[in-house]
Amino acid sequence: MFGLFKRKTTTEKLHDKYKSLIKQAYNLSKSNRSQSDQKYYEAEQILKEIDENKLSSKT
Repeated sequence: MFGLFKRKTTTEKLHDKYKSLIKQAYNLSKSNRSQSDQKYYEAEQILKEIDENKLSSKT
């Protein structure tokens, strides 16, 4: 209840986007392999961005 109005951090937003891309890639893998590979690539880029954010926040 207390987190109801809490804003998402950029890392949380990126995690949500990553999960969405992975889900889309999985669904596309059944019908269109090249589009699925593209979604996995995009998800990988988001994951790298998440790692960069974690490294920059530690310093």
